[in-house]
Amino acid sequence: MALRERSPGTLDPKIPSKELSAALNAAGARLIDLNKQVLTPETLLLTFVEWEEANAHSLLKDLLKTRGYQWQRFAGEVDGLAHERVAPDVDFDWVNDDNHRIPLSDELLIVLDEALTLARARDEVYVGSEHALAGMTHRRVSAARLLERHGITERAVQEALVGRSAARSATTTDFVALARQGDITPVHFREDLLRDLIGLLTLASDRHVILVGPDGVGKRTLVYSLALLIVEGKGPPGLENVVEINEGALLDNAKLAVRAGLRRAKGGILCVPHLARFFGGFRAEFPEAAGKELMKAFFEDEVVVVGTATEAEYAERLQPSAAINGHAHALRVEAPSVGETAAILDVLKPRFEADYGLTIAADSLKETARLAGRYLTTTPLPSSAVHLLHRSCVTVKMSARSGLAVKSDVPADQTLDAEDVMVTVSQLTGIPVNKLGADERARYAHMVEHLSQRIIGQEEAVLAVSRAVKTARVGLKDPKRPIGSFFFLGPTGVGKTELAKALAEFMVGTEDSMIVLDMSEYQDENAISRLIGAPPGYVGYEEGGQLTDHVAAMPYSVVLFDEVEKAHSRVLDVLLQMMEEGRLTDGKGRTVSFSETVIILTSNIGGRYLIDSSLPSAFAREAAEGELRRHFRPEFLNRLTDIIFFNRLGDEALQQILGLLLRKENQLVAERGLDLVVDDAAQAWLLKQNEHPEWGARPLRRILQKHIREPLADWLLAEDPPAGSTVLVAASARGLAFPKDKTQPSRPL
Repeated sequence: MALRERSPGTLDPKIPSKELSAALNAAGARLIDLNKQVLTPETLLLTFVEWEEANAHSLLKDLLKTRGYQWQRFAGEVDGLAHERVAPDVDFDWVNDDNHRIPLSDELLIVLDEALTLARARDEVYVGSEHALAGMTHRRVSAARLLERHGITERAVQEALVGRSAARSATTTDFVALARQGDITPVHFREDLLRDLIGLLTLASDRHVILVGPDGVGKRTLVYSLALLIVEGKGPPGLENVVEINEGALLDNAKLAVRAGLRRAKGGILCVPHLARFFGGFRAEFPEAAGKELMKAFFEDEVVVVGTATEAEYAERLQPSAAINGHAHALRVEAPSVGETAAILDVLKPRFEADYGLTIAADSLKETARLAGRYLTTTPLPSSAVHLLHRSCVTVKMSARSGLAVKSDVPADQTLDAEDVMVTVSQLTGIPVNKLGADERARYAHMVEHLSQRIIGQEEAVLAVSRAVKTARVGLKDPKRPIGSFFFLGPTGVGKTELAKALAEFMVGTEDSMIVLDMSEYQDENAISRLIGAPPGYVGYEEGGQLTDHVAAMPYSVVLFDEVEKAHSRVLDVLLQMMEEGRLTDGKGRTVSFSETVIILTSNIGGRYLIDSSLPSAFAREAAEGELRRHFRPEFLNRLTDIIFFNRLGDEALQQILGLLLRKENQLVAERGLDLVVDDAAQAWLLKQNEHPEWGARPLRRILQKHIREPLADWLLAEDPPAGSTVLVAASARGLAFPKDKTQPSRPL
């Protein structure tokens, strides 16, 4: 057997299990105390005696008890032999966790070689301490004589290993054995699914099952439930165990790990999470040999395979396989309801309270399930609710330690209630779901005034979006639909995009959180895959959707679809579903919620009527809406919360907007320690430079760039005014000028 790794003279670190590696490290650390330089079987045996966590420790105790030998006497003899035994230096090492080399004696190499042979004969990926104990009984090992005097022979150890029903090995885990030991977390029984699963497992043949559903809906928990039922004698007849291959063993040696799992699961069930990883040709995560070993089981009845897969994995890799599809049954596992999720959390409640050392109020469990289902939509129930409960416990625990209250006006304590869960959801998502405090109530009450500081001349639009957001914030919106779906209709430059930015800044704190999609880039039918992601097997599948991925990451946001009239009709169908149902299913089968978003569609359709000052306002709007209805289907427009017409900006509105833009210019200059003052005549001159008033405020930015920012840059380089100076911009016969008097007092722009 190959004990060496590529570096000559060094024991391959992949051969020992984590448990045996820890024992070798501990034995190496004892060498100084024992005044030894080389690690011998006796030193390792002493470690097995002293370390209760070692599999060999319990095996030794069982063997000695069965044969009537005293543990203390045996331990004393091992300790004495470890102190007496002397071994020469050798050129073969074990490298411990600190990267120190520990010399191994020739006899210890024999022990490990015999252990490896035994482990491989049992299809184990790793060598455990129990295998090493068997290796110590070899006739060429001195420690064998001590073991034999206490009835521990090679045959006795191997027979014990064959009959031993350890729940865990380094390669596999038997959940039925764990359940018999009381070492499995209690689970909530989903009775309908268990009844269907047991029915399929009771078939006379072809009783393999693939549990199909999103990650997090409880597919593996269903298998754990099955193990508990088998212990109670209520499981499928003739199936005695439920075995799972440990992930680390699969990664290190998939073929051996599968063999070990199949051998251990004979007469029972082999649970294989993400079964598709073994199949799919070049896309398989594990070597072809491992897949072939597993494939054989589908044609036999010695082992029943219960695999799990997402819908995409099943459709792409498993369903097309005649071998698998012809011998296995797909059982769909849906996410539990909010009520059932609360029942699942109730079963887990004692474990949470013990782990975190706090009390969980009963009403917080239903609230956890409700909030997780509504806001943590990237992961389905019950997984999202379990994660939220963990985070809520941590939040309360940290607050109690620091003496800070999680809830307003309430002292920190060791009880988790519904409001703590609300606070945690807000922290995780940025969505304000907790109760409104006095300051926040005042902020929302004055939302119209806040937005009006940035949006000039569009009072109707500001009022409409404010109403929708305030209604949602106090909990009076339809939980399944977006906060609001608005169609902003009007000519260019009147504030449609600016209002969306202002709304994002009010809701989230920064306008950068707004998701902007230019619909002129989605004019062909295939553009749908860019929005929601390509389906399995298509180019771009791994990249996800530009819309769905952003909203999944930022569920509380403003989503702007600019120039929506340019989008393909199939893209509009996707938007219709989003506005009606408040969710989309992306290419990976994940459901993304839009229930906490504000949807804004913008268009210039009908803008020519709205900017015509000769037309009465009512007539202009009616004409613009008529043009809108000719372009969009009634069912699309009927899903909107409101169609908002943006007014043509008059001279007074443009003057106010210019003032806002000049304040931003002043903020830039203030970073240099200067104050920018543009007098009234200069502002009037700037407004006169707008040769296209029909374009609204959009030309003003270019005018400021050309006549303020660029000349100001040249002037600052030439004059280099000291900090604290006022830079005056005044009108002159030839345009704008920067007078040399830099001491003129500042005044508001």
